Amino acid sequence: QLSEVLFLDLGIPTENLRRTKTGVSTASPELQKLKGKYPIISLIEEYRERFKLNTTYLDVLPRLVDGDSRLHTTFHQASTATGRLSSSDPNLQNIPIRSVWGERIRSAFVASPGKLLIGADYSQIELRVAAHLSGDENMMEAFARGEDIHRRTASIVFGVLPEDVSDEMRRRA
Repeated sequence: QLSEVLFLDLGIPTENLRRTKTGVSTASPELQKLKGKYPIISLIEEYRERFKLNTTYLDVLPRLVDGDSRLHTTFHQASTATGRLSSSDPNLQNIPIRSVWGERIRSAFVASPGKLLIGADYSQIELRVAAHLSGDENMMEAFARGEDIHRRTASIVFGVLPEDVSDEMRRRA
């Protein structure tokens, strides 16, 4: 239905978009190719984000609280290939950090009186281990200086100064 509205009713061009068995793909990576050209694309992405947050968290979290209105996740120590902790029931690690709606959901978590909520991050432990094991001087220097490793990598990949690295270049690198 979305494909019909976008590409037939609104006449948005479909060149460079992936095709599926049923027509032109409306998957997020395909719609990203159209972002900025058609205002409806941003609205669709916003709707999808809100819908996912609603069905994944807002509809589910109230059913998971205990008798004291507290929510308790379950941490798993050996369930990821990277050795990181993961959580379930609910998976609190997937609540977006860089989104207004994700921040609003996170703000609902409040520690019991006299208790603290903490966020613990190994700060790119896999990349730090890779730098150490490979002996890559660029990576080790970036970590030693406290630099953004992804910005430094993009700077090298694209041959520009770190301050000239765009967010898109950083993501791609």
